[in-house]
Amino acid sequence: MIKDYSKHYNDLSKLMKEMGERIPATMEGFNKLHKAGSGEGELSSKTKELIALGIAISVRCDGCIAFHVHDALISGASSDEIMETIGVAILMGGGPALMYGCEAMEALNQFVVLEN
Repeated sequence: MIKDYSKHYNDLSKLMKEMGERIPATMEGFNKLHKAGSGEGELSSKTKELIALGIAISVRCDGCIAFHVHDALISGASSDEIMETIGVAILMGGGPALMYGCEAMEALNQFVVLEN
């Protein structure tokens, strides 16, 4: 196992809660932006989570990968849809995206095991 993505997700969630207590205006603004950007619209929440995952892979953000794999599953994405998203990210990001695509696949494997 490369990382424990469930633990990473939970640790970051706690840190973001603390961040909300220490800089509430910033976190309130971010939370509003997140809600507006990820909610249902012309694109489904699932589609938006898959897009966010592709971007997370291409910008090499471990925490973003943990959150968007988790949230893509919650929004109804299948493992196959997530794997295809990883493939598109690799297409667009080359070798570095391949490395972070592996991280995303590991996160998917871990979160799927937790669901069962």
